[in-house]
Amino acid sequence: MKKSLIAFAVLAAFAGAASAQTNVTIYGVADAGISRVDNGATTTTRMDSGIQSGSRVGFRGTEDLGGGLSAIFTLENGFNIDDGTLGQGGRLFGRQAFVGLSSGSAGAIKFGRQYNPIRTAVENIDPFALGLAGNASNVFNVYGDRADNTINYSTPKLGGFSGQLAYSLGEAAGSTSVGRHLGLSAGYAAGPLNIILAHHDQNIVAAGAANGDSKTTLLGGTYDFGILKLHAAYARNKGANAAGVTTIDRDDALLGLTVPVGATSRVLASWIRRSDDIGANRDADQIALGYTYDLSKRTNLYTSYARTRNEAAAALNGASAAGRDPSIFNVGVRHRF
Repeated sequence: MKKSLIAFAVLAAFAGAASAQTNVTIYGVADAGISRVDNGATTTTRMDSGIQSGSRVGFRGTEDLGGGLSAIFTLENGFNIDDGTLGQGGRLFGRQAFVGLSSGSAGAIKFGRQYNPIRTAVENIDPFALGLAGNASNVFNVYGDRADNTINYSTPKLGGFSGQLAYSLGEAAGSTSVGRHLGLSAGYAAGPLNIILAHHDQNIVAAGAANGDSKTTLLGGTYDFGILKLHAAYARNKGANAAGVTTIDRDDALLGLTVPVGATSRVLASWIRRSDDIGANRDADQIALGYTYDLSKRTNLYTSYARTRNEAAAALNGASAAGRDPSIFNVGVRHRF
């Protein structure tokens, strides 16, 4: 309780300061719904926060420094609307917390807790935008969404091309490699076409020491035909332990659709396949279907369903045991402000 009160006081104080400055924007999402979760053995009905988009309150600011250069910052708090607790393990600004410099001609450099480039890539390709029951990160590795202690450089858009380079310090004594992350992406977006290539390399830590690495390379894109948008992605994942023994060897693939229904509704669908080569009978498939309906520019209703079919040695997406086929159904409301 004391921790929550302190967090609220800090947020309130910051909001008061922000309101006095014209270059600071306060924004957020309030999202809640009912989920029915079947792990293959038992079912649970519960209220969840952030089903379509994580519930949050954020502060985003800029200061014009002249010559096309600006100072920028973002502080974004995640919370659980179902019980009012802090999200991201109780962090005050657990979603994002960074400061940096931005130039229209040179790009932007930011320092702090930020999204991994591969996470942003998957979000832009996934029909469900990493939300709802069909969330692509149920299968694709986005390396925890965000990384602490990150230096991120993003290029300006040049004829439809853009890119990111991110390096996250492991901050281990006596080592510059233990626990570090390296991420990069390059994309092209023009008209109906959006293509992106991303790579992430993470040094795994166990008990404060190096314990191998994990790497993912992703290629994906979307094409908007007007009557529907086609989504596709493929990722190659490799990893090894400290002794060099392969511990990760799999491919993930996605095919999806977004179909507008009038001006206010969309049908979402995806099929995701995991082919795991680390052992026999470890493959899995996720199928998902969703629907959103806009009540206004800021408020919408949603519902979605996803089911995972696990082979005999696979236990993806919360399966109670290997070979079980979990599913989730949800319905809710999201308001953005």
